[in-house]
Amino acid sequence: MGRPAGWMRELTGRAPMKSPGHPTHRREVERLFWLEIAKGLSSDDAAIAVGASQAADSRWFRERGGMPTFLLNGPSGRYLSFPEREEIAILNSQGAGVREIARRLGRSPSTISRELRRNAATRGGKLQYRALVAQWKAELIARRPKTAKLAANERLREYVQERLSGRVRRPDGTAVPGPATAPWRGRNKPHRQDRRWASAWSPEQISARLRVDFPDDESMRISHEAIYQALYVQGRGALRRELTACLRTGRVLRVPRARTRARGKSYVTEQIMISARPAEAEDRAVPGHWEGDLILGANQSAIGTLVERSTRFTMLLHLPPMPGHGGPKVKNGPPLAGRGAEAVRDAITAQLVTFPEQLRRSLTWDQGAEMTQHAQLTIDSGLQVYFCDPQSPWQRGTNENTNGLLRQYFPKGTNLARHTAEDLDAVAATLNSRPRKTLGWHTPAEALDEHLRSLQTQNVATAG
Repeated sequence: MGRPAGWMRELTGRAPMKSPGHPTHRREVERLFWLEIAKGLSSDDAAIAVGASQAADSRWFRERGGMPTFLLNGPSGRYLSFPEREEIAILNSQGAGVREIARRLGRSPSTISRELRRNAATRGGKLQYRALVAQWKAELIARRPKTAKLAANERLREYVQERLSGRVRRPDGTAVPGPATAPWRGRNKPHRQDRRWASAWSPEQISARLRVDFPDDESMRISHEAIYQALYVQGRGALRRELTACLRTGRVLRVPRARTRARGKSYVTEQIMISARPAEAEDRAVPGHWEGDLILGANQSAIGTLVERSTRFTMLLHLPPMPGHGGPKVKNGPPLAGRGAEAVRDAITAQLVTFPEQLRRSLTWDQGAEMTQHAQLTIDSGLQVYFCDPQSPWQRGTNENTNGLLRQYFPKGTNLARHTAEDLDAVAATLNSRPRKTLGWHTPAEALDEHLRSLQTQNVATAG
């Protein structure tokens, strides 16, 4: 004969709770685990430090996307802690009354009475207080499941997904499919292989741009952290996990970024060092100061990059291989890979001579052999060239950051010569249409247009 309906509510004051079997690790253990991760320990070492199993740390990492989804600070003293529940269990087994337990713990008698009734184990239809079961029940009831904002707001979700995974387009609006890529398998970005081409706005750019595009619509607001959690945390149900491939890092878990430092080379003998560059270039107050570099690929292929320091406007130099490349090598012959000094000089000149003289003030480059004709470049373009110190890529920080963004479209180890000039223009237009925090969430294209209009106004005023 079964128990009468409602017996659990009458006994404990709450509805029946389905038992998960043996209670899992307490929330406090997981909190300590993430604190160890923050100290720099690996997941396995952190699990050993807090007494958890390897299976538990793998599950925490997988479910939470490599990030804690709750505060790392412990709960306030308002709620009973696990040590207090252990004390309650001991005193209760010794026959201490509710008021005696409350006096020893410094708690209200009603708190102890409610704890003994609501969080007690109910096997056999009787109340039996156990600290571990009580802690599990308290943490289960304390959860406040809330529908993710992106799951509830379809218009906002579509906006975020379009900025994350939208198509790369040429200036005329034609979509560029980019190279073919393998299906997403839940792993980090492929090493030295093609990646999916997408608009690839960062969550911070998306969050800030919403205020620009929808200044009067409060429903179109979301924090960048909420976007990251929708991407990485299982069970959020808002964004597909494979959209992490559209992020610049391409990681499926949030982990500390590895820091690498490129090494410069010292091939140029006659040069003007960066210390001689005008101060106006350093503070970015005056536009027209550029930074440049080459990003390299397989088969000696390369793409030139130019970034304006003030507006962050980016241009890409098409450097196709010359006739005879790939054939027999000729000793002391001309460079045929397309990235020689003459080819780079001509490509830079062709790009920059289209700008007014006021936007051709200086160019900062590393000490690579591709700039041995810098003197002729200055004559052809009117652009004064300055060189960084050896092994100091940070002196061209804007360009280095841009190169990192471009690697999403042109991964290391791939043949860059297969991309046409139109493809490079499309990728450059994509970067120039992303809002930048340093520009007040305007795009580089908007910032450059503003400078060009200002120059035109000044010229008209001077002519008048």
